[in-house]
Amino acid sequence: MLNFLNISLQDIIFQLKVSYQIPGLVEAIATRKIIVDAAQKAGITVDISSLQQAADSLRLANNLLKAEDTWAWLQKHHLTLEEFEQLAETNLLSAKLASYLFADKVEPFFYEHHLDYLAAVTYEVVLDDEDVASEIFYALIEREISFQEVARKYIQNPELRRAGGYRGVRYRTDFQAEIAALVFAANPPQLLKPIVTSQGVHLLSVEEIIQPELNQQLRFKIMADLFSTWLKEQITELEIVTNFEADSYPQTLPELLKLA
Repeated sequence: MLNFLNISLQDIIFQLKVSYQIPGLVEAIATRKIIVDAAQKAGITVDISSLQQAADSLRLANNLLKAEDTWAWLQKHHLTLEEFEQLAETNLLSAKLASYLFADKVEPFFYEHHLDYLAAVTYEVVLDDEDVASEIFYALIEREISFQEVARKYIQNPELRRAGGYRGVRYRTDFQAEIAALVFAANPPQLLKPIVTSQGVHLLSVEEIIQPELNQQLRFKIMADLFSTWLKEQITELEIVTNFEADSYPQTLPELLKLA
């Protein structure tokens, strides 16, 4: 039995490779570099007060309410305080850059894609057998059984089962195309006939259709989506070179993963 285990940098890189995490890691590094470079070119800066707020938000997001919690978390993730501050700064630069690039494009985008932001409140059960789904559908129509009873019997996911199949508020784009067409043509409250897709046979109860409103939450979502699409486009235009030669490992992980 091992009492002491030494993990080397080579071990870490090997594990990243054999667990197929290198592509995602390289993309994350490229994304960070793109954000920092674009922010610098745009003249975006970070002041001490904003950086402190960003650091506090990062702590809250990771439930680090006490100083000792923060230090334990930093140790667990092998981060120095300076690296934690860099992480907070990158998050802040990302938010500022997204606003700089897309804040004035949110409203035109919203009106151009107005229908995509229709939302629906639904309950859903997915079955394997179309005949069983049809029998349950007519039993629901005749009120021989409730949707909650169907959910308790046929849904495997515990949380979804306890919620009676409630799927919450979802935008039109969150639904498969064939399902969206029927959901948003419904006259709520309405139980839809079974819908067959590659995932199974869907029994859907449409409780409400919500007309789109450009509130603050949706503004942030649209801006985040536009920014994410922009970042992906920037990455596709890059020629990314990595150096993982076994005989030339640098001494630090950031140095090792530096893009040439």
